[in-house]
Amino acid sequence: MAIPILILDQTTKYLVSIRLLEGETIPVINGVFHITLVHNKGIAFGLFQASSGIFVAISIMVTSFIIYLNYRWLEKGGAVPCIFGLIVGGAVGNLIDRFRFGHVVDFLDFRIWPVFNVADSAISIGTIILIIYIIKEKNI
Repeated sequence: MAIPILILDQTTKYLVSIRLLEGETIPVINGVFHITLVHNKGIAFGLFQASSGIFVAISIMVTSFIIYLNYRWLEKGGAVPCIFGLIVGGAVGNLIDRFRFGHVVDFLDFRIWPVFNVADSAISIGTIILIIYIIKEKNI
């Protein structure tokens, strides 16, 4: 699951980056959903804009930990590899951006929420599913 997420994330970021300038927007559903190119040097939702180097280190540590957990929980099968694939694919997608550009490329703009990308979505969805899985499992 990590590889398809990574490919989708990097492909969509590339397509938006070659089409738009930073700050430029294309309304898909006017006033509701736009494609807006944002260069995010912070973390989710644009927080902590001046700390990009710290986020590279944190991303590497968290990704390494998730990969470790994936191998530790691999025998559980089922949804576990998919859950970790979502999180790792998203984390690596944003990490690639930080290494290549010094910022993360965001473009999904619902106007009532900070601009985000496919990687952010995968990380969020994977984390929510992981929390539910941990709550439901008694033997973790």
